[in-house]
Amino acid sequence: MTEDLTRTTSPLELDEAKARALEEKFDSEIRFRPLVPFAARLVGALLIVLSLFHYYTAGFGLLSEVLHRGIHLSFVLGLIFLVFPFTRRGYGAASASSLLRPLGISLFDWALAIGAVVAVMHVPFIPLDELAFRVGNPTTTDVVLGGVLVLVLLEATRRSVGWPLPIIALLFMIYSLYGPAMPGILVHPGATFSQLINHLYLTSQGIYGIALGVVATYVFHFVLFGVFATRIGLGQLFLDCAAWIAGRYAGGPAKISIFGSALFGMISGSSVANTVTVGSLTIPAMIRLGYKRTFAAAVESASSTGGQITPPIMGAAAFLMIEFLNLPYTTIILAAIVPAFMHFFGVLVQVHFEAKRDGLRGMTDEEMPDLKEAFRRDWPTVIPLVVLIAILLSGYTPYFAAFWGITLCIAVGLLNPRRRMSITEVLEGLRDGAKYALAVGAAAATVGIIVGVVTLTGVGFKISYIVTTTAAEMATWVGTVVPAAWFGPQTLTLLFTLIMTGVVCILMGCGIPTTANYIIMATIAAPTLGMLGVEPIVAHFFVFYYGVLADITPPVALAAYAAAGMAGADPFKTGNTAFRLGLGKVLVPFVFVFSPSLLLVTADFSWSNFTLAFLGCVAGITCLGAALSGFLLVRTLKWERLLLTLAAILLVVPELISSLVGATFILPVLLRQYRSFKGTPVAA
Repeated sequence: MTEDLTRTTSPLELDEAKARALEEKFDSEIRFRPLVPFAARLVGALLIVLSLFHYYTAGFGLLSEVLHRGIHLSFVLGLIFLVFPFTRRGYGAASASSLLRPLGISLFDWALAIGAVVAVMHVPFIPLDELAFRVGNPTTTDVVLGGVLVLVLLEATRRSVGWPLPIIALLFMIYSLYGPAMPGILVHPGATFSQLINHLYLTSQGIYGIALGVVATYVFHFVLFGVFATRIGLGQLFLDCAAWIAGRYAGGPAKISIFGSALFGMISGSSVANTVTVGSLTIPAMIRLGYKRTFAAAVESASSTGGQITPPIMGAAAFLMIEFLNLPYTTIILAAIVPAFMHFFGVLVQVHFEAKRDGLRGMTDEEMPDLKEAFRRDWPTVIPLVVLIAILLSGYTPYFAAFWGITLCIAVGLLNPRRRMSITEVLEGLRDGAKYALAVGAAAATVGIIVGVVTLTGVGFKISYIVTTTAAEMATWVGTVVPAAWFGPQTLTLLFTLIMTGVVCILMGCGIPTTANYIIMATIAAPTLGMLGVEPIVAHFFVFYYGVLADITPPVALAAYAAAGMAGADPFKTGNTAFRLGLGKVLVPFVFVFSPSLLLVTADFSWSNFTLAFLGCVAGITCLGAALSGFLLVRTLKWERLLLTLAAILLVVPELISSLVGATFILPVLLRQYRSFKGTPVAA
């Protein structure tokens, strides 16, 4: 971008080109193989066309449901085979064009791309009255093309996302075909191959289902808005604001990382994008200040995962909730406010305690940005975000709000003399925005296979029965050990169900992206919680919140590995440390299940219940953070860590006696800490 030469440089100057390069380096979902110039221009043009298609339909009206989703998926799958190689060796030098490799791309990949487009677009062009007749009576062509689509979809997902999700989809398909051979309660009549393809291909319960629809209707537009908002300078303004808020305090750069990620998360639902953009500035600053490289990278990645739950943009899962729960987006935004706050508070608590423990200083006045200059320079960049939020709150559709947000971003970029964008840069923004759609689009369509099998076989209800029965048995056993006045049997059953659900969410996150994790768990686990009386929005937020941990859960941990690469740290250690930092808010979902008022929009909301739940949550997070970091007022002893951990757990459960017991566990710790604090100097 061209800029006014008189502009004052911020001490935390964001190099957008460097951030984009880092993101492409560390985010496998947007890392394309090298292409010869003409192929690169062709791919760039197709990406721009995809963005323009979504931009136009967002402002002037969507196409019919199946046609809109079909066009989106045909672009996604066709492009994936052009830009993602069959193996990692394809990321080397660009292959020269030849008879067997037109434009440097193998004939095999061209065949897959063409086959994918043909298979996808077959269904949208079947007349609706004829399609209704063919559902349940597929033709041979339907079965063949449906089988082709399943195969190319699994391969496209493998290339862009990795092995775990396609393997899970394959296992679900095998389950549907071999139902009579399944053990115990999992047995079912089974489906023929034709019946399975019919359900996955011709109905809205499978590949063309809700998951793909949300990505094609909502997610794409907000990702594109985030790309343009960052490029016109809103990300830089957020970083300057974060530095002004937190930079001068102990461990300043680490706290800037948290506040910066929270603000940047308002316009970006991508954990990796948050990590490389904010981390390109905060990670080196943390290392200079004395933080270990592993911890510096972990702080940034743990903070950046919160972008997916930070209103108003959030991540793809938030838009999926609109369809799953049939609620307006404004309701989802309101419900996300407190969980988002608790996420960043949980990381902040541990960072603060670690900074105090190690005596790490804040930033000096010379290192701080000039906030007045920052606003004087970048105030126009706030206009698109304000307008987008206003349109959302006015009751219009999210994609219409995104349309005007994108339009105003482009207008500000073209007209703002201090950060002027060229037409070429606008086209680059359209191109780069579409890059994010490829992997998430393939993943969403593949998750449609899993959802389709669940609806075809009814396995979700069987899993729910297994989980609730197991939880009830565990509750009965614990009830013989723990005094009945502490926990009722129903509370214990729900507690164990939540624990098992949370563990499964985390384990699923070890191998698949957060959006896919949420869809699977919302399909299978959310009904389980509903059987125990949990409100639907509360159940969905529970699995959503835990699913966010996927980006910092080894062995995948995309955000943690990106941060580790920038910091020169060990990726696995960074992932483990980031996961530990994320544990500070692991109690939050339990709190809003037992005290739904924390989500602000539940049926039994009251300010008294909200206040008690909020304060209990803050206290529990603080106790757990102190236990994990080994510091409160002074370094904690082993017995203090144990008591703080037990107190944190007990404060979650809304039983009066258990809460009082939790409070009594804290008292001896506070007493010992206060006495030691008075006699021990602690770094400011």
